[in-house]
Amino acid sequence: MSMSREQAAEVARLEAEAQAKAAKHVANMLARPDQLEKVHQLTWRVSRKKASVEAMLKTAMQSQLDGVRTGLNQLEKALLDISDIKSCMVDMEDALGGVGEYWDRLREVREENLRHSQLATAKENLKHIFTVPETVAKTELWIEEGKLLAAHQSLVDLENSRDDLLFELHRLGHNNTRDRDLLKEYFEAVNDLSSKLEKQLGFTLLRTFATVRKSPRELVTALRIIEREERSDEDCLAKQKQTGFLPPGRPKKWREVCMDKLGQSVEQKMEGNQLEGREENKMWLVRHLEVIRMLMLEDLRVAKHHLVTVFPPRYNIAQHCISLYHRVVATRLQDIIEEGLEGQEYVSLLQWVLNTYPGPELMGSTALGLEKNLIPPLLTDAAVKRLTSSYLGNMRDNYTSWMTNTIRQEKEDWCSDRDPDMDFDGFFHTSSPVIIYQMVDENLQVSNTISPELVYQVLLLCIEQVTKYGHMYKSAIQEYKASYFRERSSLSLFTRYMIAIINNCDRFEVLSQEMKSRWWKPGHHDNDGAGKFELLLKTFQEIRLESVNYLLDEAFLDIEAYFSDLLTAKWQTGSQAIDTICATLNDYFEDYQFLKPTNFELVISCAQNRVARKYITAMLQNNLLRRKITFTSQEERKSAAVKIRTEAAQCKSFFKDVAGDMADFDSPFDTVATLGE
Repeated sequence: MSMSREQAAEVARLEAEAQAKAAKHVANMLARPDQLEKVHQLTWRVSRKKASVEAMLKTAMQSQLDGVRTGLNQLEKALLDISDIKSCMVDMEDALGGVGEYWDRLREVREENLRHSQLATAKENLKHIFTVPETVAKTELWIEEGKLLAAHQSLVDLENSRDDLLFELHRLGHNNTRDRDLLKEYFEAVNDLSSKLEKQLGFTLLRTFATVRKSPRELVTALRIIEREERSDEDCLAKQKQTGFLPPGRPKKWREVCMDKLGQSVEQKMEGNQLEGREENKMWLVRHLEVIRMLMLEDLRVAKHHLVTVFPPRYNIAQHCISLYHRVVATRLQDIIEEGLEGQEYVSLLQWVLNTYPGPELMGSTALGLEKNLIPPLLTDAAVKRLTSSYLGNMRDNYTSWMTNTIRQEKEDWCSDRDPDMDFDGFFHTSSPVIIYQMVDENLQVSNTISPELVYQVLLLCIEQVTKYGHMYKSAIQEYKASYFRERSSLSLFTRYMIAIINNCDRFEVLSQEMKSRWWKPGHHDNDGAGKFELLLKTFQEIRLESVNYLLDEAFLDIEAYFSDLLTAKWQTGSQAIDTICATLNDYFEDYQFLKPTNFELVISCAQNRVARKYITAMLQNNLLRRKITFTSQEERKSAAVKIRTEAAQCKSFFKDVAGDMADFDSPFDTVATLGE
């Protein structure tokens, strides 16, 4: 076979590439002088490799040739077989060509055979036909006495007699139904017997879990009868495909009917164990779920250890019972949810669905031996989400009610004649922070028994609600302050309760941080949650600062008039306004000892800034009621400057005596002294 010019050129190119690669390979092997001594070894090694490759090629070619030879032999044999089959087909067509003629000749024989078959069937069933009433009565008695196997055998004999006769009528092929209706009427009692036996078997299956422990033989008998009827159904359906005849009442599907009875028994057991309602006992749902757990665990244990030895393997009865209970319990819980839940019932149901059901107390029990990943969820994710949402909504409503009551009690305390509560360190406070965070902690502890995801959702809800309480608290404080300044004599303990409110704000911040450190787990710090927590802290920080100003408003209301004397002619001639201001503030500051140290420092800082601001205002601003002093000489200016520095130092010293070195740091009175110069 000659090659084309392109093929020859390609072969030449490949040979040239091979020679070039070989030359390069040899050059690499002989790159160093000492390698020349190994030329014989290298030559021997290459020769062995070449021989090995040639042997592999020969083996591959031989395998290919053997395969081709085998294939050709098989094709030759197949050709001979096809020829033989074609010859046989021709012979069969020739032989069957005369069959139609014999079919017509044997018509009378077929008709005679049919009559003979019908007579034989009638003769065979004659004794059953004449004894039907007696057999029916005997079978009913056996059913009542519980002799189900004997009753079933008798029923089978009656049904076979009826079905054989009806089949022979079916073979006649005429449309006259008189004989068929007559037979059905005569054997009508057989249908009643079948129904009675079916009811008896259903009753046995209704009591499956009790029967298998007390009388397993009774359950075995029922299952044997069911299995026989299942085989009879299959035979009848197969015969219908061949002949078109289906006996009356077939298929009975007793297995399906009786397994439905088993399902009904479980449904009745789950629905019937509710011992009481919400009106009789607030813990009705907890008791109901516990009874369900106990019954379900016991029945599944019985299914695994007892029913599997009684039921045929193809029933897979243990898994069937697990699926059955799962479906029934899930349906029961859906009904309970649709009827409506209240209060802690949400918690009880969520705990049971998410923890108890898949946990070691039920489906995860060692007595059942189920793999955890094979335990299906009792409710869908959507159903659990809806239930969780309802639970959070109910919690939100409870918070609204609790916070409203807490605010109302707080207002009553503010208007009372008794001092606020005092802690172990001697600082005033009221009970609202503890009450609010007791509610928060209780809800978080409850949610922690359900799932970590729910804990985080409840935590966010709690943060939102405490923030909401802060706004309610702020509004109440504003009303309290307005009421006091309208008639100061009406609220004798305003100062002390404002001190308690300021301390409460600090307590809210501390409790919020404790809540976060305890319940806010790593991995849940999303931006939304962090933002809400910061808003919570900011809310109470603003309330504290606002309350501090309300507290100082009371004190400055008493000394406002003295600020009007500053930088006036009266002041220049020897006014004691600053002495009076310091003395008055000192009286109020004695009451402020019930503030926590951080709050006391904030009050002192605000008081310093306010005094300094009012002093500076008096220095720089005129108003209608007070005209700022006008200096006529340098001496007057110098004297006024000295007095301003003296009073600034006096104020600074006063606040330092009251609050210590804290008041000395970055004192605003240094600015007053500077302005005086």
